[in-house]
Amino acid sequence: MSRRAFLAAAAFASLALAFPAIAQAPAPTDALTDPAMKAPEVIKFMGLKPGDQVADLVAGRFVRALSQAVGPKGKVIAYEPDEIVKTHPEALASLTKITADPAYANVSVVTSPGNAPNLPKGLNAVFIRQNYHDLYDKFMGPVDVPAFNKAVYAALKPGGVYVILDHADAPGTGLTGTEGRHRIEKARVLADMAAAGFKLDGESDILANPGDDHSKMVFHPSIRGKTDQFLLRFKKPK
Repeated sequence: MSRRAFLAAAAFASLALAFPAIAQAPAPTDALTDPAMKAPEVIKFMGLKPGDQVADLVAGRFVRALSQAVGPKGKVIAYEPDEIVKTHPEALASLTKITADPAYANVSVVTSPGNAPNLPKGLNAVFIRQNYHDLYDKFMGPVDVPAFNKAVYAALKPGGVYVILDHADAPGTGLTGTEGRHRIEKARVLADMAAAGFKLDGESDILANPGDDHSKMVFHPSIRGKTDQFLLRFKKPK
């Protein structure tokens, strides 16, 4: 083996030891198969009931759980921004697979640019899980976040709710961690929602972790799956 090949092999082995999730990525799970996502508690917090219409923004791991929650008379709008489809085509493929299953006939997939989310009107709830911070990142444009939130506001019925679950960043960090650590300060989300006309309607600590000091990227092996997360519910006034 040449010295260059040896050094390359050694570097890869070192990376695999430091980040085993890269070398041995686990099979994808969703809210129905991974109890750590606490789907029953999250859905209860959202207040969903059979017959409701809900949009899952940057849709993914909660689509099937939301589908079961609203039942055959309800609807789930699985919204995937074009920017996500471009960088992660597997996300759209996964949604297409779900909609091909008759058990999830109440799910429909919608795509459009992040700056123009084409959400239907009259929604009972809108949900975004661990992706609100991404709206501010370069690969998303970034999105015009005030316009995005106004589009969500317009899509909701009066009294409808916008539920945001994301990785918490330390107080005072604002938007500095969205790109590198994949985190966002809760205070920034609160300010964004107030600017869009929403009223804070509830907060849950079911996914909080006081042991997370917010300094690590959320994919770091020592914290992945155990990050401190906030869960906020905002209501569109009647």
